[in-house]
Amino acid sequence: MRHASASNETMESSSLTMTDLFKICTQCERLSKKDVGVRIPRPVGNGPSRFIPEKEILQVSKLDERIQSIFEDAFAVLGRLDNISLVMGFHPQYLESFLKTQHYLLQMDGPLSLHCRHYIGIMAAARHQCTYLVNLHVNDFLQVGGDPKWLNGLEEAPQKLQALGELNKILAHRPWLLTKEHIERLLKAEEHSWSLAELIHVVVLLTLYHSLASFTFGCGINPDIHTDGGHTFRPPSLSGYCVCDIANGNGALEEMFGNQQVSELSGEVEVLMEKMKQLQECHDEEEASQEEMATRFEREKTESMLVVTSEDEECIPSRDVSRHFEDPSYGYKDFYRRGEHVPTLRVQDYSWEDHGFSLVNRLYPDFGQLLDEKFQIAYNLTYNTMATHQGVDTSMLRRAIWNYIHCMFGIRYDDYDYGEINQLLDRSFKVYIKTMVRTPEKITKRMYDSFWRQFQHSEKVHVNLLLMEAHMQAELLYALRAITRYMT
Repeated sequence: MRHASASNETMESSSLTMTDLFKICTQCERLSKKDVGVRIPRPVGNGPSRFIPEKEILQVSKLDERIQSIFEDAFAVLGRLDNISLVMGFHPQYLESFLKTQHYLLQMDGPLSLHCRHYIGIMAAARHQCTYLVNLHVNDFLQVGGDPKWLNGLEEAPQKLQALGELNKILAHRPWLLTKEHIERLLKAEEHSWSLAELIHVVVLLTLYHSLASFTFGCGINPDIHTDGGHTFRPPSLSGYCVCDIANGNGALEEMFGNQQVSELSGEVEVLMEKMKQLQECHDEEEASQEEMATRFEREKTESMLVVTSEDEECIPSRDVSRHFEDPSYGYKDFYRRGEHVPTLRVQDYSWEDHGFSLVNRLYPDFGQLLDEKFQIAYNLTYNTMATHQGVDTSMLRRAIWNYIHCMFGIRYDDYDYGEINQLLDRSFKVYIKTMVRTPEKITKRMYDSFWRQFQHSEKVHVNLLLMEAHMQAELLYALRAITRYMT
């Protein structure tokens, strides 16, 4: 396994330790206090997230040695520590897998050139109006030698990349409509054709950044200081805050830490735990018939389409974002209005474990294993807690969340009783889930605050990791199924 040349250069030149970072930040702080004509950028956002108190994220990064080590390694490779990673720091096991996957996908040797990878990331993130990810990858695209003209709009990119517009929009909004004919058009476009290996790389990038856009909006991620909209040159604040304090545990931040206060429970958690207990007892006593299970799935699938995702007015993408994709009017909202039917994809007929994994691993060696590890960690991650309760088996709740998302995409598990979803997921939670997965740009702090009000922010981030991975796997299943049908 070999690093791409750009990755080698980055790793060889990035020998800064967190102590070095602290020294640099201290020097920046001193310069900013002197009238020496040096303009020091200051973060615009108040911490990595608009939804999560900054002190909670700082507390995790300071007190957990494993997180400090992961952050140091990430900075050594990338030369930065982005706000997504800082928020994911609540769950170090997942973050480690996520960063490993990102590194392989964007920097290691693979079918696609480095600049094309970042451009496809821009296309995917733009589809959900995620300026955070668009700006991040615009910077990376230019850094690895991408042609600035491509950033003027999709029409300025090579025809081969323009041809991905249809695949991008279908996967982002209605992946069940993807067919082998779509795949054939990309693979048999004469001089603009994609190879199968390239197309697998493309599909993984598109599905990853569609779902990562959901996570970004769902956690209220603020712009990174080095990107557009992430900094200003205003004078230093009285607190003396430096952007790198999050990464190096600066002692000047001690005053920002305190004992984490736990909200008083109003019974929400106990009610949910009691429902889980009752459902488990029902399982032990009897199981519903296959016919009844199928009926409950269809009922849940229909109801999920009727969930109103947002009271806000329609979000119209800005030119800065919409220039990177085609057909802005195409979206999930059109689905119900047009009365289209979501066909059911039965997991026993096409699943990640039995079909998708091997296809990815065959055409993009070793990457299937990394993806599978990331899916498994997100799905199985547990600390056996719910709010302040310890020793709780949360597997039933995690499965309900995962399967509800797949249900929204028309994916059915024959061995799952979809009646459990209505028992475990209340309406405000469903509204949040559907908005985050289908129209994430409409997520608001009010929506984030409205579900699981008594739970910790770390638990809500965990939910968002589940949503992100289930979302990605759902899109990926439809894309890989279409490729498989083309190949057979």
